[in-house]
Amino acid sequence: MTIKNKQMKVDVLLGLQWGDEGKGKVVDVLTPKYGVVARFQGGPNAGHTLEFEGQKYVLRSIPSGIFQGNKINIIGNGVVLDPALFKVEVEGLEASGHDLTKRLLISKKAHLILPTHRLLDAAYEAAKGDAKIGTTGKGIGPTYTDKISRNGVRVGDLLHNFDKKYAAAIARHKAMLAQYNYPLDQLETIEKEWFAGIEVLKKFQFIDSEHEVNNYIAKGNSILAEGAQGTMLDIDFGSYPFVTSSNTICAGVCTGLGVAPRNIGEVFGIFKAYCTRVGSGPFPTELHDEIGQKIRDLGHEYGSVTGRPRRCGWVDLVALKYAIMINGVTQLIMMKSDVLDDFDAIKACVAYKMNGEEIDYFPYEADDSIEPIYAELPGWKCDMTKMQHENEFPEEFNAYVDFLEKELKTPIKVVSVGPDRKQTIFRG
Repeated sequence: MTIKNKQMKVDVLLGLQWGDEGKGKVVDVLTPKYGVVARFQGGPNAGHTLEFEGQKYVLRSIPSGIFQGNKINIIGNGVVLDPALFKVEVEGLEASGHDLTKRLLISKKAHLILPTHRLLDAAYEAAKGDAKIGTTGKGIGPTYTDKISRNGVRVGDLLHNFDKKYAAAIARHKAMLAQYNYPLDQLETIEKEWFAGIEVLKKFQFIDSEHEVNNYIAKGNSILAEGAQGTMLDIDFGSYPFVTSSNTICAGVCTGLGVAPRNIGEVFGIFKAYCTRVGSGPFPTELHDEIGQKIRDLGHEYGSVTGRPRRCGWVDLVALKYAIMINGVTQLIMMKSDVLDDFDAIKACVAYKMNGEEIDYFPYEADDSIEPIYAELPGWKCDMTKMQHENEFPEEFNAYVDFLEKELKTPIKVVSVGPDRKQTIFRG
């Protein structure tokens, strides 16, 4: 894997599908090459799972570089933060022997998810009925809505007349909830947990993150920017309206950390050897049969935060090409290759059939009427989980990787063959 050293830039690691690609593990694997790891968008609706030394960790808001030595980890201004969930996350990591207070910095410009944001999230979803988005109910969307409408409360506000700003925001939200006739009986409990989280949050250093990040760049420090969710959930370029509320793509690094476009270096795009999606929205290659269920079971495709079963299907190369284009991906990382170890044949969607016409691009009108057109390749039918070098790959797997590289016109530099950080194979 190539890391540029002439003029240090911010390398970016992000998901190319509908999230859950395995970003946490890859950040953890790559972190030894970097001095700083920074989250640039998203909130606690995204869980990054890491497994090593017999332990399993799920990170919601804290960057995945937290386990690697004394690296600096930054929660950037593009992130929305729930103090109550942050407290749970911090205490869980501290209980396992990881002290974060000296290694985790938090942007003053990051927005706070307020107790009433969670209630608004539930009220909005209930009002949509059958047209619901499939939100995790963590208050992410309402928080970003307040941010855009200039009504948000930020981490830095904890240092400046916070009580007045908090009271005004809660009063505004209560009036909105009254319009939906949504009950407030949970609010007292949620608020109690929230304020306990605020006390934990105050133990950390709040920073002007854009200055901090650019100072690191100027001093030649290597930085890895970590995204949440996936490209196809981007608010602008995803399968709208079934998307998240932030920019999950590479451009989100510029706005979510204050990094100039010229300072973006390598862009690592992560994808699964197949495809999954959580919640509502189009999914052209979704399988509703026993093959889809087999992928779900073998891949343990259930949400790391919510526990929701993920929709499963074959890899979608049309959507992947789109994601590679939007992000300017320079290197690909393929996750969960081992999940397909026991299949006689592997399929990959190479085009769509829409309104009787074959197309090779991801269209505006992405809906359930799209039919996938597949290429079929032979399966490798062997256990790859113990393999440690690409020389051990079976011929059929190499053929699958070669096929993907030719279709996507981007090199696959890393292959994951299991959940542990040791089950990661770098290709020459």
